[in-house]
Amino acid sequence: MSTASSVIAPLPQPALAVQGDSKTFPVRRIWCVGRNYLEHIRELGNDERNPPFFFAKHADMIAPDGATIPYPTLTKDMQHEVELVVALKSGGLNIPAETALDHVWGYGVGIDLTRRDLQTISRKKEQPWEIGKSFDLSAPCGALRPASEIGHPAKGKIWLSVNGTERQKGDLSEMIWNVAEIISKLSLQVALGAGDIIMTGTPAGVAALVPGDKVECGVDGVGTLKIAIGQPA
Repeated sequence: MSTASSVIAPLPQPALAVQGDSKTFPVRRIWCVGRNYLEHIRELGNDERNPPFFFAKHADMIAPDGATIPYPTLTKDMQHEVELVVALKSGGLNIPAETALDHVWGYGVGIDLTRRDLQTISRKKEQPWEIGKSFDLSAPCGALRPASEIGHPAKGKIWLSVNGTERQKGDLSEMIWNVAEIISKLSLQVALGAGDIIMTGTPAGVAALVPGDKVECGVDGVGTLKIAIGQPA
């Protein structure tokens, strides 16, 4: 879209870095899976018999590796949730699990930052989670690595530390629904497409962050991500 054809200046395209490449991965939409690790379901006191469900963040809420993220407004309990990120090169409706991985371009590491107090209030009122999940810079994500290089990781340590102390630790093999099943189930709800990314859920150990915290996380064989939490904007 050119400036001449738009009543405001064209907006920048959100994108993720690609490890070892000057090219980037343009992001269309961000989908997130809720409650996909059993121990995380238990630590939040939720019903572990329920299947995972999906919610969204806006694409321009991405923050890059190394970013300092101002502590967000309205909350006194922002928490970290480290997740494997799946980046799609294609999509569609009603994708069979057997062919779902054919749509994956690559993988990365992300953090689903959550205003937990606001999310809890919304849940009790049976209101949407958007105020707790979707806010500026709430989706930090490290550089992607192509599946053609690393394959489709189904096991490996996923972890997060704050100020050098490990808080979250799990294994991709502990996901209740694997990547292929996630893609298949999500495609029943919406037509997936190139540029969509999926955050696949977090292991146990979520906890609050405060200004000044240094966060590092990673998935073995995929990559790492570092962010810092700054003072409120």
